[in-house]
Amino acid sequence: MTPAVRRPETLLLMNDRSRQTQFGPPEWERLRAAATLGQPVAAADLDSAAVRARLAEVEVLITSWGCPVLDTAVLEAAPRLRAVLHAAGTVRHHVPPAAFDRDLLVTTAAGANAEPVAHFTLGAILWAFKKVPFLAADARRFRTDWSYREGRGELSGRDRTVVLVGFSRIGRRVTALLRQLDLARVLVVDPVADPADIVAAGARPARWDEALPQADVLSLHAPSLPETHHMIGAAELAALPPGAVLINTARGALVDTAALEDACRAGLHAVLDVTDPEPLPATSPLYDLPNVVLTPHIAGSLGSETRTLAAAALTELERYAAGLPPLAAVTRQSLAVQA
Repeated sequence: MTPAVRRPETLLLMNDRSRQTQFGPPEWERLRAAATLGQPVAAADLDSAAVRARLAEVEVLITSWGCPVLDTAVLEAAPRLRAVLHAAGTVRHHVPPAAFDRDLLVTTAAGANAEPVAHFTLGAILWAFKKVPFLAADARRFRTDWSYREGRGELSGRDRTVVLVGFSRIGRRVTALLRQLDLARVLVVDPVADPADIVAAGARPARWDEALPQADVLSLHAPSLPETHHMIGAAELAALPPGAVLINTARGALVDTAALEDACRAGLHAVLDVTDPEPLPATSPLYDLPNVVLTPHIAGSLGSETRTLAAAALTELERYAAGLPPLAAVTRQSLAVQA
């Protein structure tokens, strides 16, 4: 990395837990080397006079989970602000359109966050091929009578078809991981993605009507947008073949929960790291079905993994200070189709 030619005034704006988890000694060392840090160095909100005074001076905000919304009042109170570098995934919740009106540089660490989600998804797909979590649930019920194994359909990792909905950062990474293993055909349903990019990645673009009946595994990687709300409903679930497994590590609102409950009652297998609502009500039948695995939104970066996101934001800070272009800029146009 080219040494920073200057050290822009920088403030960390995130909740205390994010700061304490994401910024260890190596991250603080990089931050001090690249930025000018006043007092306070970090804030969880903009309520105090000291923080508001800092806001008036800062050129760069490094944000993460718990960042307050950078609304018009905040932006007006930060006349020198030039960059918002997010040490997490989506900026949708704290960067409004007014930020782009100000021509601010906005970056995201979503690429770094894609890695653990892709790894989680790959593990879920490989286990789904042999119905591992569902057979484990059966074992608790049937114990020594192994005939329960015959009730879960095909238990093979060879010649399977994985349908990915969304050629996002995570969808692309899952495609790459699957192609490395050379275990499955990969179909991608994404009306926005360039078909040539999908083919170059080793997958095949497909329409809903041809992809769903072939899906041994249907894995969701689309953003939560008005256009994608309940994109997986009763008709889509009914089009899946017997024994199919739905994996959702994206957003719960992509799936119609009532339709999903009905489909799972009828035998659909599902691995759900996200749901709608989240968490599900205690009365949801999905908790009790042996063909459903529920995890509490753990696929993305947690614990020490989040330091990778801080590192990505710090790289953006170093590049900004050195006058280099960003690696992962967010624009008004890209935000419209990103998570």
